[in-house]
Amino acid sequence: MSKKLLLGYDIGSSSVKASLIDLETGNLISSAFSPLQEMKINSPQPGWAEQHPETWWQHVLNSTKKMLSEISLLNTEIAAIGISYQMHGLVMVDSNHEVIYPAIIWCDSRAVETGNKAFKELGEEYCLGSCLNSPGNFTASKLKWVKDNLPEVYEKIFKIMLPGDYIAMKLTGEVNTTISGLSEGIFWDLSKRTYANKIIDYYGINKNLLADIVPTFGIQGKLRKKSAEELGLPAGIPVTYRAGDQPNNALSLNVLNSGEVAATAGTSGVIYGIASKNIFDTQGRVNTFAHVNYSDTVPNVGVLLCINGTGIQYSWLKQQIFENRYSYDELNSFASSVNIGSDDLLYFPFGNGAERMLRNKELSASFSGINFNLHEKNHLIRAAQEGIAFSFRYGFDIMKEIGMEFNVIRAGNSNLFQSSVFREAFVNTLNVALEIYNADGSRGAARGAGIGAGLLAESDAVRGLKVLKSISPQNESVKLYQSAYQNWKARLKQLLN
Repeated sequence: MSKKLLLGYDIGSSSVKASLIDLETGNLISSAFSPLQEMKINSPQPGWAEQHPETWWQHVLNSTKKMLSEISLLNTEIAAIGISYQMHGLVMVDSNHEVIYPAIIWCDSRAVETGNKAFKELGEEYCLGSCLNSPGNFTASKLKWVKDNLPEVYEKIFKIMLPGDYIAMKLTGEVNTTISGLSEGIFWDLSKRTYANKIIDYYGINKNLLADIVPTFGIQGKLRKKSAEELGLPAGIPVTYRAGDQPNNALSLNVLNSGEVAATAGTSGVIYGIASKNIFDTQGRVNTFAHVNYSDTVPNVGVLLCINGTGIQYSWLKQQIFENRYSYDELNSFASSVNIGSDDLLYFPFGNGAERMLRNKELSASFSGINFNLHEKNHLIRAAQEGIAFSFRYGFDIMKEIGMEFNVIRAGNSNLFQSSVFREAFVNTLNVALEIYNADGSRGAARGAGIGAGLLAESDAVRGLKVLKSISPQNESVKLYQSAYQNWKARLKQLLN
């Protein structure tokens, strides 16, 4: 009997990762990512952020070939494919399924005013009561921006998609999406549990441009011959799961029920908590979407805090200030030599587009309080990591304000959570316990594929999931970080004013 494997893809804005896991044990068989350096985000105008979807597909091919080169598929069967993807992007294709304009990705700010105007005119009661969000800078508003500013592009659109929908189309040849995906684009009414017709009509969007709905878990198409040949895989493998990166990260960490919380600190930083009822922030600083296990009978939603500039600003520091002279491990070691609070050097990591938790302001990134006689490169690194942790705390307080509860936060062993300095700052600034797991987005997507194919029960999808580290707040450190955070928050208030 052949061993069954599950294949997961994580389509990020920095890289694409592919992983194969063993269905029976949940253990990782092989994984690879592409490119080796972060993918470029193009910004043809200030506040814009674009990537070409075909670039993602090329990195799907590259990562798959790298992953397969390390193993033998003899006596194995890839039973299902799952996809995780960067959320809120807008991909537009014509009737030949060809991309007609670069993808307008999650951190693009061009539609902020479009969404703000819609929120004002549609009203808080509808937007928050029905969609749990302001239309904001999400996919529906980006499409409206295209309609108003690029009518020649809009006229060519056959279907719009999210980034994961595009990759699924490349795999299967079929164009479809999910309820969870529609909700992240503000195309779904979570109160009426149908399309957000009022927003769609207000924007004058042709509803036929939206892809057909398929279940988050279930057969969404099968790997077509052309794509199978490009990937080096057998045709016919079913694609059985698709979710945005944050709902998927939660799945990968077994965060599925009310009160459970996941976090990431990749290009952007996110805290994502589950609730079993519709809750929202009246100021739109955090956002609520349908979770992967959302249904009419179990209407679970995910409340998402997003900080645009976490890993991307740390990568910028590494490349631009330190010219790649040091590895991330070396930078983290430098940071550990500096006192908590970075000797009053403050950093604000807001250089990657409009920040929702700051009410869609584009504040830009900055250091504050530099003392030429005191501060050295080590201070810059520690202040950067602390500034990210303080940003998390700022948003964390908003989440508690709207009724979220926290006992422990779960995260994968990747990106900034690999830094002991950042983990310490995160735990003691938020004053909440942290568990680090052997999980990442591509493995979560593979587990999701197993559920969608009917090969795993939801409770079985945690096979192979292990706690690598548990970190709890320490009273003395909490006091020191609380003092440093209050300094940071006071300076932020001045910047915002």
